[in-house]
Amino acid sequence: METRIIDGVALSRRIRATLRDRAARLTARTGQPGLAVIIVGDNLASKAYVRHKVMACADIGVRSVHLELPDAATEAELLGRIAALNADPAVHGILVQLPLPRHISAGAVQRAISPDKDADGFHPLNVGLLVTGGAGFVPCTPAGVMAILDAEGVNPWGAHAVVVGQSNIVGKPLAHLLLQRGATVTICNSKTRELGSHTARADILVAAVGRPKLITGAMVKPGAVVIDVGISRQTDSRLTGDCDFASLLGVASRLTPVPGGVGPMTITMLLANTIRAAERATESKDLR
Repeated sequence: METRIIDGVALSRRIRATLRDRAARLTARTGQPGLAVIIVGDNLASKAYVRHKVMACADIGVRSVHLELPDAATEAELLGRIAALNADPAVHGILVQLPLPRHISAGAVQRAISPDKDADGFHPLNVGLLVTGGAGFVPCTPAGVMAILDAEGVNPWGAHAVVVGQSNIVGKPLAHLLLQRGATVTICNSKTRELGSHTARADILVAAVGRPKLITGAMVKPGAVVIDVGISRQTDSRLTGDCDFASLLGVASRLTPVPGGVGPMTITMLLANTIRAAERATESKDLR
């Protein structure tokens, strides 16, 4: 069997082209869409992620507001900045880069962001809408996974999907998205006993636990679609996913690489949420 390697970079470019057109229409009509990104502290990885997000905004015509707070910033100070952005009509999406310093509650921060500007899709209201099938903002990585499946013509309806990972950021929301699309979903984690007995039954397998090469070819059903969300840096600085890529070649029908698979789609879905928030704000103005 020949394994098709899914090019997340190319798909991301195609989606961003449509987002660029939508951003241009919004700019001409009511003003440029805006995304505010807040980072607290000096985490180098977080700063790199934020730079990528700011560059992506510029690429499609979204105005970015980049705020940096010192590691010693208080929770009250951060919440005050979020309140000001909530009230700013020129800001349509707000993102606070994780992780946060230990003295700041991520939950309190996520609850403070207006659900109408929740570009990350982490506000409890948007989480509730996702669980109940409503039209809220969806976390970016799960949304990117679903966009990959759609682009590849993979219909979850009636399929057995196995999600390895139960985080609030990826595993749980992705399971709900797959359920909504008619899949039978099994959620596993790194502690699941006889993990391979579950993954070997998956038509769609998503690995999202952050454990390098956890999933091998022997654990995968021939012909399965495998989406690798995990990312880890090896001692030689190379990036690797949760799947043993080489051993899945010739077993999986489709496979995402790391890097170059899901990663580019995550930022693209962040942009999509921001554009959608700006469009909803414009529609709300029109109804007044």
